[in-house]
Amino acid sequence: MAKPEIFELSNGTINLKVSNFGAIITSLLVPDAKGNLADVVLGFDSVDAYINGNTPYFGCIVGRVANRIKDGKFTLDGVNYSLPINNGPNSLHGGIKGFDKVVWEVAEHKTTQNPSITFKYQSKDGEEGYPGDVTVTATYSLPSSNSLKLEMEAEPRTRPPR
Repeated sequence: MAKPEIFELSNGTINLKVSNFGAIITSLLVPDAKGNLADVVLGFDSVDAYINGNTPYFGCIVGRVANRIKDGKFTLDGVNYSLPINNGPNSLHGGIKGFDKVVWEVAEHKTTQNPSITFKYQSKDGEEGYPGDVTVTATYSLPSSNSLKLEMEAEPRTRPPR
């Protein structure tokens, strides 16, 4: 299993730091109108702060659901599901151990022209109460001197049992 670490992407103008733990953006340095670099991301300087603390959802990928599921319950194809409660009476951002609290595989990391990094996570059937296996990818790239791009895809691997 991979260890949590921070990876860096730079295109000469923008500098991105992103972790394989939670696919979290930890820093994004961009120039202002005068060319002075500033970090525009709220976050922490080390992965340890995310792993060991009860950190807010700064810069992370949450999952399987972003936002709240009332009472941590839903029905899909006539089957009732119960999720962990972690926000008052609700399930928030994928539960107690959402995608922001797991180590993602680094599927690809390009540091040359058009730098990018692709993270991949395989969520198993029953994880945090959700049905079916799902493979999720998140690709961060710096396609131009003034842009950061995030492309995400989630693909079901198995259909939930009925």
